Amino acid sequence: MNGNDLTTFSDLGLAESLLRAVAAEGYETPTAIQVAAIPHGLAGHDLIGIAQTGTGKTAAFVLPMLQRLAAEATKPEPKSCRALILAPTRELAAQILDCIRAYSKFMKLTATLVVGGVKPGPQIAAMARGVDILVATPGRLLDHMGAGAARIDQVRSVVLDEADQMLDLGFMPAIRRILAKTPKVRQTQLFSATMPPAIRALANDFLKNPKEVQATPVSRPIERITQKVIATAAEDKRAVLTEILKTEAKGRTIVFTRTKHGADRVTKHLNAAGLSAVAIHGNKSQNQRTRALDGFKSSETRILVATDIAARGIDVDGIEHVVNFELPNVPEVYVHRIGRTARAGADGIAITLCDPMERKLLRDIERLIGRTLLQDGHAPNVESPRPAQQKPDGRNKPAAARNRRRKSSPRRMSDAA
Repeated sequence: MNGNDLTTFSDLGLAESLLRAVAAEGYETPTAIQVAAIPHGLAGHDLIGIAQTGTGKTAAFVLPMLQRLAAEATKPEPKSCRALILAPTRELAAQILDCIRAYSKFMKLTATLVVGGVKPGPQIAAMARGVDILVATPGRLLDHMGAGAARIDQVRSVVLDEADQMLDLGFMPAIRRILAKTPKVRQTQLFSATMPPAIRALANDFLKNPKEVQATPVSRPIERITQKVIATAAEDKRAVLTEILKTEAKGRTIVFTRTKHGADRVTKHLNAAGLSAVAIHGNKSQNQRTRALDGFKSSETRILVATDIAARGIDVDGIEHVVNFELPNVPEVYVHRIGRTARAGADGIAITLCDPMERKLLRDIERLIGRTLLQDGHAPNVESPRPAQQKPDGRNKPAAARNRRRKSSPRRMSDAA
């Protein structure tokens, strides 16, 4: 079948349970990498996928993996997994796990996360029972393997995601050690934005007659989008956002947060300020998400507060503004976010609120898009709607009082995206 003829997920040969899950997430049309990769994944072929973050590649390997696992009448053994997905960072690994849970909601499959930066106890307990799918970063997985808490000798499917980033982070020796411990008979898929010699050598050593597919890389933001950055303190973001939505972004607007709980908090704040806003994220039921989108499309609600995963299926014309309340961890996601505006030949505005802790994320975005958005801590021709120390009621607190408040109320970064 010609890839150009595929217009729906049902054309790709996916099971009914997966089609229901995809529809529940709001997706209608598969992306280029999904059209190219899913049939090979379902057929059990080894695969090399050239695709950047933001092209839909996670679903390209997760959907066929879920279908093949569900079709096998086997269960994972203690401390083992049936499928292994390796990612370079815990943030990306967590995003992949979120996708697995969303797409497998109508299946009886288990999945867990093994990453660094958190206590290993819960991960060891989860692996003790055995899981269908393990999403892991290489270093922590090797730690668990060395301690006898995890084994991968029963793995039938392996995915290496963002292989070039794993190369940059020095994970290639660890990847080779891990792959050497997996069974020789397995399906292996490797996804990478680029194909440097070290990645090609890895594929030659561990993949068997792989199919190779390529997706068009994420383009830079189109010229019709005016991009602005407002430098502000983290604790003043809500007040600044409220002012933007009252004075500048008066049309249909999407506000992006990094977490589900953050989306709820921002939505509550905006509604309390007299602005019509609704949140959409993975904890919302399908009925709630449908009502939120319907209200947004009809302009009954003009502000939609969304997480990245929940927003991927949103395709609405007439969005005038996109506001990044928090910067994404992956720079390509920024491009994906602001692309929600300036559709169908219209112009659009993207406004980003950047606190000091997010400057590195902003620099990564600037390198990706080839443009400086913030110079010496200031955005050219852009002023904060409100001084950083000023409160919503217009009163300024003394610096000592502000400092006391900051010390007593540290920022929480524990909620999941």
